[in-house]
Amino acid sequence: MSPLQVSFISSAPDLSACPSDGLPEFAFIGRSNVGKSSMINILAGKQKIAKVSSTPGKTRLINHFLVDASWYLVDLPGYGFAKISHTERRKIREMIHDYISKRKEMRCLFVLIDSRLKPQKNDLDFLSWLGENRIPFFILFTKTDKLSAVELEKNLARYKKELKRQWEELPLIFTTSAKTKEGKEAVIGIIQEILEGKL
Repeated sequence: MSPLQVSFISSAPDLSACPSDGLPEFAFIGRSNVGKSSMINILAGKQKIAKVSSTPGKTRLINHFLVDASWYLVDLPGYGFAKISHTERRKIREMIHDYISKRKEMRCLFVLIDSRLKPQKNDLDFLSWLGENRIPFFILFTKTDKLSAVELEKNLARYKKELKRQWEELPLIFTTSAKTKEGKEAVIGIIQEILEGKL
């Protein structure tokens, strides 16, 4: 697989400030500190194109990265336990919902979930909201290198069982690791299939 040509384009505080060129967009989101920026850097093949921080909730804007001059990789703010005010948290939530529900250029959403944790209510609530609003999405389980194969399988089975309480058919699920680059080719492959109209 040829290296992607990726460049940072903009950080937008709201939908109106996002790029207006009409190129397709693939957005990434997850709970604060799930490893989203690290995963984006791995996909881009660059270590620091998206800022990685040990402080949860560092991403507060809609960040656009142009890929191969033909589509955007979009880094959305995280949701969850960021130490910010209630007003700021509401503002970010509204920004996220506006982008996901109104951005016509968004082809699909990749939801990142920490593979080490048991099913979290805010993840499940967010996935339910996506389903209710008929938003196309895939699930990326992150940090799989931090678990044994047995532990990972156990955690994934637990999550799938929880999801089946609400979903007749589960969305596509990928296991990923920023450290080992697991899942990189699969995710890029899915994006290419969507761009080519195969999915």
